[in-house]
Amino acid sequence: MEQSVSARWLKRYRAFFLILLLIVAIQLFLAYKSLDIVGGGSGSGFDAAEAPANPPPPHTQARVQPPSKTKLTAQQLGFQPECDILAREAISALQRAKTKDCREHIAHIACAIQAGRFYAPQLRSSCPAGNHTANVSLGCFKDEKDRRLLAGYYSSSKTSNSPAKCVELCLQSGYPYAGVQYGRECFCGYDTPPRAAKLPDSSCNTKCLGNAKEICGGFYAMNIYETGIAKFTAQLAATTPPEETKRVRIAFLLTLNGRALRQVHRLLKALYAPEHVYYIHVDERQDYLYRKLLELESKFPNIRLARKRFSTIWGGASLLTMLLQCMEDLLQSNWHWDFVINLSESDFPVKTLDKLVDFLSANPGRNFVKGHGRETQKFIQKQGLDKTFVECDTHMWRIGDRKLPAGIQVDGGSDWVALSRPFVAYVTHPREDDELLQALLKLFRHTLLPAESFFHTVLRNTKHCTSYVDNNLHVTNWKRKQGCKCQYKHVVDWCGCSPNDFKPEDWPRLQATEQKSLFFARKFEPVINQAVLLQLEEWLYGPYTSEYANLHGYWQSLYHHEDVHGSGDDLARSIGDSVMRLSARQAKLDPLELIELTHYLHRDQYKGFLVRYRARGSTGKPLHLETRVRPTQQGKLARNARFSKRLRNFEVSTDFDQKEQIARNFGKLLGPQSDLLLSYTLQANADSGASSHSYNLTLLWIDPLGRLQDFNELHVEDSTSDVINHSKTLLKHPITPGIWTAKLIGRNSIYAQLKFLIAPLAYYKGYPLAKSTEAEALNAGLTVALPEDFEMPVEWQQHLQTDDEQFTMREESLAKGKMLGQELHSWIDGLVGQFFQLRESCVVEADSEVSLPLCSDVPWSSLAPDPKSDVDALLK
Repeated sequence: MEQSVSARWLKRYRAFFLILLLIVAIQLFLAYKSLDIVGGGSGSGFDAAEAPANPPPPHTQARVQPPSKTKLTAQQLGFQPECDILAREAISALQRAKTKDCREHIAHIACAIQAGRFYAPQLRSSCPAGNHTANVSLGCFKDEKDRRLLAGYYSSSKTSNSPAKCVELCLQSGYPYAGVQYGRECFCGYDTPPRAAKLPDSSCNTKCLGNAKEICGGFYAMNIYETGIAKFTAQLAATTPPEETKRVRIAFLLTLNGRALRQVHRLLKALYAPEHVYYIHVDERQDYLYRKLLELESKFPNIRLARKRFSTIWGGASLLTMLLQCMEDLLQSNWHWDFVINLSESDFPVKTLDKLVDFLSANPGRNFVKGHGRETQKFIQKQGLDKTFVECDTHMWRIGDRKLPAGIQVDGGSDWVALSRPFVAYVTHPREDDELLQALLKLFRHTLLPAESFFHTVLRNTKHCTSYVDNNLHVTNWKRKQGCKCQYKHVVDWCGCSPNDFKPEDWPRLQATEQKSLFFARKFEPVINQAVLLQLEEWLYGPYTSEYANLHGYWQSLYHHEDVHGSGDDLARSIGDSVMRLSARQAKLDPLELIELTHYLHRDQYKGFLVRYRARGSTGKPLHLETRVRPTQQGKLARNARFSKRLRNFEVSTDFDQKEQIARNFGKLLGPQSDLLLSYTLQANADSGASSHSYNLTLLWIDPLGRLQDFNELHVEDSTSDVINHSKTLLKHPITPGIWTAKLIGRNSIYAQLKFLIAPLAYYKGYPLAKSTEAEALNAGLTVALPEDFEMPVEWQQHLQTDDEQFTMREESLAKGKMLGQELHSWIDGLVGQFFQLRESCVVEADSEVSLPLCSDVPWSSLAPDPKSDVDALLK
């Protein structure tokens, strides 16, 4: 009877017992796996139950990638690789790379690594090591759980621990001593173990889990070894030069990108002195900035532009190549200089030039770099130094794990440096017999963000190690919650971080540099905020006068007719030409040529873009004019909805910068190839006592034909502060030109609606459209992008056109999509006129034919005086 009851009881709760058994099994498995986790900390050990006291995070020695099951054929690659490539990441990169040259480059390096003939396995440091010798055993020592003998770093491995592996790990991390304990543990430290803790060798009797023939300490007993390096101590910089000290000369290496010409001029004004050198590298894709800055060479004998230019993508190996090339150019020049300091257009001084010269004069021969300030193994992992990267097709491809060479210390931090001439000469002219430098150059040419580690690592491992100062003279505005958004994944197979722009609310950080040996700050972008730059200039040089012309204005070029035109300019030229025609028509002129488009901001508020063009009057005389244009989007908010009343800046744009929380397409230039997004600000709930709400909303993207092309489901939470949100579309290109509608709806109501323009294109790859087939491919749009099996909610139908209306409008759209010449221009002008308001115009030279003010007399014109960025003032 009891057996029968027990059997029924077990049968009834069998499922429960099986689930319980599964949970216990999983817990046991996880506990088992946790014993093999390796990582860093301030020391860990075993308690009485012999369990790890602190589970450490992962340690960064290279992991072996399992071979990929995917095999690439010569037909797929377009060539026959040197080997059967096995690494999964290399295969992924080969599948994604666009050009044959890039694929061949990736395959060649992948095969060389696979064959073990690419990286040096061992290198020898030439930094003086004192009396330390690698792998020398100091004996067995007693350790304590609460007072570790070696408290710098800890790792644990049940598969690979051995004295040699531990010494290698600790040396790489910069520790003079390594200790093995309990078979699987490795400890690193700076301090020599005390003699009082010495134990008989027999107390260390546990076999190493990585090599059973060797001993790895015991229970709270540690075998300690020297790693072969001395404890590293960065030099302390002097702050004041002795009397009669020779004043140094500086080579400022400006590495520039973008179109912020006036900010570059402003930076040069702040740094300029005749005795210093200004060597400028402009990214090879930036034709406008290069062309404009080239004009400075004829005016200033100490300003030169690099002729050998590189495409310096974020994180790219080309950045290090560029820096070394520019430094070599400086060495080969006739200029005399003692230090080179690299800066970008986003840098600005926080002390005067005289103070910088005084500081460097007090520290001749020293090298200023900023270390990472954290545990080295964590830095290696976060920086991706244990991965191989290959740059080609303007992309950094990750092609697999790697093991860093043994025998050297790895260091890094920031790629903004101040280096002495002797060290620059050393790194730019490696001798053939200098195996260390040759190997490091090869290593870092296949490294993500190489300039952030190369100079540091060379300094730590060569005779120059005694010149290392842990200060790169910069303060950087890091806000990692905002700046680490994986915003560079389109150019690199990695998640990276960037600092934020300084704004007035960050002023205390800039003020705090006054008593520190910091001379530059970054980042500054006047197109984001100019007020903080004005505040900084007045702090350094005194207040501006009230009569100072256009102090709060900022201009930045968007398009110039002398640029090397590509597809990137097609949209700007199409809209710019249209505004030119509309403006000329308003002034009763004949338009001739679009010259330039320029963003204009006043007191950090966007005031529109300026269209500068040439036209002809009735007398046939050519005229030169400029018109200010304000982009608009036609929005409506529901008046009776509390949520709608809190919506601000409801707009469609492109290029949303998550770091700065702003869409960088200031002019709202949207075309068939644009990647659209909607952004808005939800103000904080003014009623602090009200309960928090969440909103489930839908964003409908409706094309000019009244068809639903995409939708986004949005979940919005109340917040105690204003929150900026954005939502991207997945629309396929080309997008149908015309007037689109974005509707933000709830279950039963419309909260907001926005009409915006997708402008047709009049150019294709820099040339005017000449064939109807080209025009149709660009301007006729696509059919509905939603899947055929998509079932549209009935309540959405009210927001769309009927099928008959859509059919009629589609026929009209197809006809317009084939337009060329005057017909196409008329179509574009009719649309542009609705979404771009012509605000005011001026003429460059006075002419009786037009009654317009001179551009030099109106504050908004790009030709108005701008003394804060007038670099020619240095010549006076």
